[in-house]
Amino acid sequence: MTQTTDSAVTERAPRRGSRPLMHRAWIVAAVTFVTIIGGAAFNSLPGLLIDPLNTEFGWSRGEIGLAVSLDMALYGLTAPFAAALMDRFGIRRVVVVALGAVATGALASVWMTASWQLLLYWGLLVGLGTGSMALAFSATVTNRWFVARRGLVTGVLTAAGASGQLVFLPLCAWIVKDHGWRPASVTVALAALVVIPFVWLLMRDHPADVGLAPYGGAYVEKPAPVTGAAKRTVRVLFDAARTGPFWLLAGSFAICGASTNGLIRTYFVPSAHDHGMQITAAASLLAVIGVFDVIGTVFSGWLTDRFDARRLLAVYYALRGVSLLFLPMLMAPTVHPPMVFFIVFYGLDWVATVPPTLALCREQYGEDSAIVFGWVLASHQVGAALVAFLGGVVRDVTGSYDPVWYAAGALCATAALMALVIRRRDTATAVTL
Repeated sequence: MTQTTDSAVTERAPRRGSRPLMHRAWIVAAVTFVTIIGGAAFNSLPGLLIDPLNTEFGWSRGEIGLAVSLDMALYGLTAPFAAALMDRFGIRRVVVVALGAVATGALASVWMTASWQLLLYWGLLVGLGTGSMALAFSATVTNRWFVARRGLVTGVLTAAGASGQLVFLPLCAWIVKDHGWRPASVTVALAALVVIPFVWLLMRDHPADVGLAPYGGAYVEKPAPVTGAAKRTVRVLFDAARTGPFWLLAGSFAICGASTNGLIRTYFVPSAHDHGMQITAAASLLAVIGVFDVIGTVFSGWLTDRFDARRLLAVYYALRGVSLLFLPMLMAPTVHPPMVFFIVFYGLDWVATVPPTLALCREQYGEDSAIVFGWVLASHQVGAALVAFLGGVVRDVTGSYDPVWYAAGALCATAALMALVIRRRDTATAVTL
């Protein structure tokens, strides 16, 4: 196994006979970070708009939750195909089209009058768009542009979604409270559109496009476009599905999605509002999760470069489950220290699971790891989608979200056990991280 260092950066044809001060990989990573923020802007909306849509149109929380559920499911199911499409058509083209779909869906929702339009705009268009910029996008960029510091870069790019939440949640909450939900929807549409020029001008599909080696590695020629993207994506799924680690990773990541995007992101604000908390205060707490999510995810990437990814996942899921069991007791009309502690803790744990999960996919599945991770991410979003729908139904039937918090806590304990029983590949055949 060949070790690399930060300084082991090889260029094919250095311009003017010298190495650039900053490797182009970091510029591509920065553009990817901004792109994910722009695409993730819409993800700050659903939890804020459940009550306004229920009040204006009379749609039940279950109906609204169904649209959010479709968005989350398509977000996950699109990801593996998007990774293969990037191999076929290039990262830039796929991401520009995806940003356009998010902007179109968010903007069109301003004129909707029926719940089926909510399914079309929020569920279909936004789901397909955000799914094309999901974590499989980050995995593709990381795999192509980095050999060294992959865990760290994965953590930083994963944190981009939380950064978008940090930026847009308080802003959208203020807009919804003072100006209504339609201007908030227009705001996230504009956020997606603004990112498009940066992607087109600065993103490059492969280091060889600019005559460089990946960061920390040796120069390799750009591979030819891979045809049959959909066929390859399905083939990779069937190959991976024959292995035990795939089902353990997919199952645990489904629980991850259920306990984050499906539960907290969708129902924390309306649940806090049920207990008398102002929507802006609840949204601000959710945004604070985004602050600590950035810290936790980057730190998790650092840890993943150094420790057993399986044990990291087990610790993350176990602690998350315990915190969810206490959440119903913390709900109150005002913000108090125990709730702040929960928010900080949950933020640190939110997507800390991503770097070790991606590392295990890379170890187990090599060159197909980005697509396999796309399917694992699909399970994440299916879990989120189920809870986004069932959470609304539970609230309609029981008048409370408490049963969902308790169930999610128990599921997290199961995910911790699943992570521990994943078998590592033999070090002689394992893929170098």
